[in-house]
Amino acid sequence: MKILVIGSGGREHAIARKFVESNAVSEVYCLPGNPGMSNNGIKPIKIDITNFKDIANFARENEIDWTFVGPEIPLIAGITDFFQQEGLVIYGPSQAAAQLEGSKEFAKQIMKSANVPTADYRRFTDYQMAMDYVGMEPFPLVIKANGLAGGKGVVIAQNHSEAKHALNSFLLQHQYGTTEVLIEEYLEGEEFSLMAFIDRNKVYPMPISQDHKRAFEGDNGPNTGGMGAYCPVPQIPDDIVTMAIQKIVQPTVDEMVNRRIPFMGILYVGLILTKAGPKVIEYNVRFGDPETEVVIPRLKSDLAVVVSQLLQHKEPVLEWETEGITLGVVLAAEGYPEQPLKNIVLPGLEDFKPIVDKIDFAGVDTVKNELVTSGGRIYILHETGSDIVDAQKKVYNLMTDFEVPKTFYRLDIGYRATVK
Repeated sequence: MKILVIGSGGREHAIARKFVESNAVSEVYCLPGNPGMSNNGIKPIKIDITNFKDIANFARENEIDWTFVGPEIPLIAGITDFFQQEGLVIYGPSQAAAQLEGSKEFAKQIMKSANVPTADYRRFTDYQMAMDYVGMEPFPLVIKANGLAGGKGVVIAQNHSEAKHALNSFLLQHQYGTTEVLIEEYLEGEEFSLMAFIDRNKVYPMPISQDHKRAFEGDNGPNTGGMGAYCPVPQIPDDIVTMAIQKIVQPTVDEMVNRRIPFMGILYVGLILTKAGPKVIEYNVRFGDPETEVVIPRLKSDLAVVVSQLLQHKEPVLEWETEGITLGVVLAAEGYPEQPLKNIVLPGLEDFKPIVDKIDFAGVDTVKNELVTSGGRIYILHETGSDIVDAQKKVYNLMTDFEVPKTFYRLDIGYRATVK
């Protein structure tokens, strides 16, 4: 098979590398990809991810068997529908189904209809009405931009001043292009991520993971796209995961089928274990990042075969590693997430070859034959240990082997699993 992966980050690197490992696959292209992927034999193709016509032409001309979509932007823009109209095979939800991530209001409607537990909320487009509501509610409050924000459009306001600043950014300055917000009750508990392969009303869950959104140790600093993750999450009981699948994931996809917008692809459910049980924080309609980089290495099955089976509506053969813990740490450029430095010179690609199976590149490019940074998150290093402490030790030893000036990373990824 020839496979095309759409995207350029660490998530897509992890997915494409898994495809390269398959005996059923002859070539893997990643569009636009990044230079770091070439160490694994992945072929980057410089086409914009929203240029559906050129992507489809590339797939046809290169006899791609099927295309896998990594990021949310092309899915929400309708790439799956476009490919299917062109007679091309693609794995990912339709534009209508992708509203689960594209519209937080739509997601809330689905949850309400499916009786899925989540936070109470109100929707606002008017700044003053939102401020009036804030004045009547107890803090903390969760304020979300209703749209795509790269995992950063959420503010947990601890007081009136922080709420005012968030609402000003979202409704008056239209940060992230938003024109409306959701104001939710604050839920307390342990967060975790549950991803699953979905074939209409059939759910094939992956092992759960937990990421770290805040930029700095102790979950301080601004929200980011994620500074690291680990899988599985030993402090979340198996019966809670089973409950989440039965009471949340299954009713969600059943409701989508009932609405005649069946979901086909990867469903990511961000969950929080409250005193009342697991509740939904958010849906994503694709693999999470950086969760993918620690979940996919634990898949013993052939991912290319799994996706092929799903595309044929067959039950996939899924076998997961059950021993140990896989942990990944993100290296980020100074200034991330607000204004990350760019063009920081990195070690050469040759220097990274000894760890090609432990590194997923994200925000990198080549300038004058040098590997340099091009985004906030540069790469993620991951290791598997016998337990969380062993995994941390291995990863952080690896991080110190590849120290880069003008960058930073969190030193406490996985700390929640070590708290007794």
